[in-house]
Amino acid sequence: MAGKKAAKLPRGTYETELLRLQTELVKLQEWVRAEGTRLVIVFEGRDAAGKGGTIKRVSEHLNPRVARIAALPKPTDRQRTQWYFQRYVEHLPAAGEIVLFDRSWYNRAGVERVMGFCSKEEYQLFLRQCPIFERMLVEDGIVLRKYWFSVSDAVQQDRFRRRLEDPLRRWKLSPMDLESITHWEDYSRAKDEMLVHTDISEAPWYVVESDDKRKARLNMIAHLLGSLPYHEVSPPVLELPPRPPSTGYERPPRDLQTYVPDHAASL
Repeated sequence: MAGKKAAKLPRGTYETELLRLQTELVKLQEWVRAEGTRLVIVFEGRDAAGKGGTIKRVSEHLNPRVARIAALPKPTDRQRTQWYFQRYVEHLPAAGEIVLFDRSWYNRAGVERVMGFCSKEEYQLFLRQCPIFERMLVEDGIVLRKYWFSVSDAVQQDRFRRRLEDPLRRWKLSPMDLESITHWEDYSRAKDEMLVHTDISEAPWYVVESDDKRKARLNMIAHLLGSLPYHEVSPPVLELPPRPPSTGYERPPRDLQTYVPDHAASL
């Protein structure tokens, strides 16, 4: 029915499917490691679109030595004098690694463009170079997946409001985030232009509807898994060795060490 709000995915259904998909992500991780694959996943979208929560669920059960998150701060004075893509290249994966970019080189097409942090010439140069840069990555064997998380203005404002009221999540809000509310259409135009120039066959954009965070997480992970030819890798056979007999070791007295107070006992 037109105008009817879509029903949210029940928590039980969500948690059951999320666990199944996360189990598959572990299999994907072991395949990446065994095959020496280099996997890059780019997460982009508006503020409060659900990128961070999805990245958390993707990486939750993965080995941090294999799968790492790249969330770069604003560039230093030295980095501003470098080729724009240079500081991102430093974070690309080696064989057997996965890198999750929590925002990426697309900052130039979004916040830098809208807020005037780059010149018109720098922006136009980015639009010309970005497809070339990504084709180079793919040609060199890097597997690149790009996800744009799409959120409506009403849902974004509601999430901002809840973050302001939640002391555990208030850190997620910055003055720049709140200012983005007044630039909604500017960000929309910038996103549309970015997609026109960078949605290339070698590295297409995949749009994730994210008004419902649970659905967005499941849809993104399921798509990622379905887009890769991974298979289960047989783990090495491990057995616990027998514990050797005691040789007379005695633990030092407890009063010789400083223990953390038992806060749990006071609950």
